[in-house]
Amino acid sequence: MEEKMMIIDPHVHMTARTTDDYEAMAEAGVVAVIEPSFWLGQPRTQVGSFQDYYSSLVGWEPFRASQFGIKHYCTIGLNSKEANNEALAEQVMELLPLYLHKENVVAIGEIGYDDQTPAEDKYFRWQLELAKELNLPVQVHTPHRDKRSGTIRSMEVCLEHGLDPSMVVIDHNNEETVKEVLDRGFLAAFTIYPKTKMGNERMVEVVRKFGSNGIIVDSSADWGVSDPLAVPKTASLMLKRGIAREDVVKTCYQNALDIFGMNGKMKESDWLNPEGINQTKLFNDNSVLRGQQPKVDTDKIV
Repeated sequence: MEEKMMIIDPHVHMTARTTDDYEAMAEAGVVAVIEPSFWLGQPRTQVGSFQDYYSSLVGWEPFRASQFGIKHYCTIGLNSKEANNEALAEQVMELLPLYLHKENVVAIGEIGYDDQTPAEDKYFRWQLELAKELNLPVQVHTPHRDKRSGTIRSMEVCLEHGLDPSMVVIDHNNEETVKEVLDRGFLAAFTIYPKTKMGNERMVEVVRKFGSNGIIVDSSADWGVSDPLAVPKTASLMLKRGIAREDVVKTCYQNALDIFGMNGKMKESDWLNPEGINQTKLFNDNSVLRGQQPKVDTDKIV
């Protein structure tokens, strides 16, 4: 029997998901996730809500993931939607450096354009400079409207600020943008949604046409209609459709590890040599359990 493939979902908003999703993801082979900071669905109204949210991404959420044997990392940034509230954005920018040095923060993100406003441009550029200063990779959100021009603009701004394209993940690609992203030396990530963005059948054909170099598959699962199992499902479909296993490993695991592991905070040894699950542990006196018998890997707990 062939060994289960290890999967990384490098763009999934687990704060919006349940512990049942963590259990299902672990069962499907997901060993690590990266959670980009993003908006709540409604505007935040004060800087304290950003602070609490960022704190959860470096505190509670890694603990919650660990209770199901998954390593949790995140990217921290001011997202493009909320960059348009300039008075609040200024305060958030002062806050960011406090979190970018945390042990599970692997990049600045997700940042970029939504409506491509002057304010979005201002804070995108500001955060690119911060990434350069700290030598961090960048995770770029490309706009849902006017996708191609917004994607090209995002790359041109990155180059204008002197970023190495190999340090920048351009996300939410489609068949219209992928060639230009790869040709310019950026990494091209694809969001697999049930109804919108890319479907996994389309993703198979993208890999068949363009290969696996520089291509990353993610779910971007959040509080909307989305699927936290999108990456393992796509990996399975690729294999069934005749994509070579080595190409599936690159697009659903290795390429994400290579880019987001650049600063040494995300390492394969984190899940190859795990501490083991111990659901008797608490975080600020809180547990993920609701009356269940705690799972404890007794052979790994010292």
